[in-house]
Amino acid sequence: MTIARFCHFPEPLPYPEAVLLQERLVAARIRDEIPDTLLLLQHPPVITLGRRGRTEFVLADDEALQGAGIALHTSSRGGDVTYHAPGQWVLYPILKLGRTEMGTHGYLHALEEIALQTAGTFGIEAYRKEGKAGGWCDQGKFAAIGFKFTRWVTWHGMSLNVKVDLRGFDLIVGCGLRGERVCSFESVLGAGCPNMEPVAETLRRNCEKILERELVEVLEEDL
Repeated sequence: MTIARFCHFPEPLPYPEAVLLQERLVAARIRDEIPDTLLLLQHPPVITLGRRGRTEFVLADDEALQGAGIALHTSSRGGDVTYHAPGQWVLYPILKLGRTEMGTHGYLHALEEIALQTAGTFGIEAYRKEGKAGGWCDQGKFAAIGFKFTRWVTWHGMSLNVKVDLRGFDLIVGCGLRGERVCSFESVLGAGCPNMEPVAETLRRNCEKILERELVEVLEEDL
């Protein structure tokens, strides 16, 4: 099994810093200077607009966002608009897939499978929705996916709502899907919701299994 690095960030990382880190890692991975690397982190409150992002799907103006302490950034990832905040795990795999391992559809399926199996571990009956990427259950969407390939190296990735304050999603039309509910492990499981760390460990194990990489933990300063 291929060995890859896994970095679990202890504190929320501002979105622009995470993008700069990914850009550096992607460039190094293209040059084969580093192995595949997976980042697992949380962000301070931020709304991001993907390549297809439409500003009309941000329902609050700049003054309201500033008052709520929510940043707004454009992103090079696929997809539309989404929201990140503490209580949500964000997975950023930097993987050199080549042209034979899997394409965009296979990679999307793999990220969805990681989300679904992680939710299932904690008792959530999760599934896919045809034509709508992400992780779903009867209470709504708990995982959002938006990624990019640069010379067959992946970046950006997936967010998983665990104990995030869902009121932030009221300020957007999440992923451009009108009328679709957003949920979290906490909103589904109530008092039975796991803490963030057991979910992180489950995500890690599922990444190993589904992406077929042995993950070796490294510190942020070692990236």
